Amino acid sequence: MRKQKRNMETFNLSFLDVVCCGFGAVILLLVITKIYEPITIEKSKEELQSLVTKLAQELEVIRGDSVTMNRRLTEITEQISENNDKNNKLQGDLSIIQGEFNSTKSMSDEQLTDRDSLFLLKQQLTDIQVRLQTEIDASNSRAVGIPIDSEYIIFVIDNSGSMVNNVWGDLKLSMVQILDAFPKDQLKGLQVISCNGDYLFPTFANQWIVDTDKTRSNIIQALNNWVPPCDSNPVDGINLAVTEFAKSNKIAIWILGDDLLQDARPQYCGRSDSAECIRAIVSKYNKLDAKGEPMIRVHGKAFRHGNYVGNPDGFFNMLRVVANENYGAFVVESN
Repeated sequence: MRKQKRNMETFNLSFLDVVCCGFGAVILLLVITKIYEPITIEKSKEELQSLVTKLAQELEVIRGDSVTMNRRLTEITEQISENNDKNNKLQGDLSIIQGEFNSTKSMSDEQLTDRDSLFLLKQQLTDIQVRLQTEIDASNSRAVGIPIDSEYIIFVIDNSGSMVNNVWGDLKLSMVQILDAFPKDQLKGLQVISCNGDYLFPTFANQWIVDTDKTRSNIIQALNNWVPPCDSNPVDGINLAVTEFAKSNKIAIWILGDDLLQDARPQYCGRSDSAECIRAIVSKYNKLDAKGEPMIRVHGKAFRHGNYVGNPDGFFNMLRVVANENYGAFVVESN
């Protein structure tokens, strides 16, 4: 009998065993791995929860800061609005004040124009009055029309270059005429001071020089070589004359010069101009005596020429005001 051929199976039992064992090993590995997965997930969950809590807290802080910043922003906005209102009000007030200032300035300019015209007119009238009321007697060279009731005379002289170089001889002649106008033996003392307050004779500082013919001659002679500094502003000289010699003395102060440097006035004048400063100085001492006559007379003589350094019109106007208020005479002499 013929043996039948045995069929070979592709998947036999041994192969299946190996495959099963392989799958079993894979499953075992998966099981071992999955044991620790809940722990990792739980830890990750806690970390996420902590992060969420922290972020929530930071969000609350940010919200609080936002509320504070919004409140501050509102306050600043209100403050800006209030400041704008104040600024608008101040601008309105400034506009009103500016308008009033412009109006006042316009009126002031008109008044200054009128005053300048008045000064020019008054100057013309003064020149006419001087020509009508003042004449020189050639025989005795006496000055006419000047009050001569004073007992002492102080000359405050502008000895600047414009005076020395242009009218110095006229000045010395004027001093002689002024002194000759007084009755003999009436004058008790003399003094000569520069516009800056320097004495012609320093040895007689703060005291009177006895009036004699020899004294007068010495004064005129000394003027030829007298060169103290002079700022073409007589305030310092007048201040010295009044404060040192006006006490209980009946004096006449003669201011002789040609022009005025307003900026050269002393610091103690403050904002006052030279005329106002002189008026303030003299008014402290100038009282009336028992007869109703002034203790101080302030006279002025201005010399005209063509080589001024300062302001001649300012000097003339200053002399006119000061002389008028202090019972004096004002004379203009042309070269």
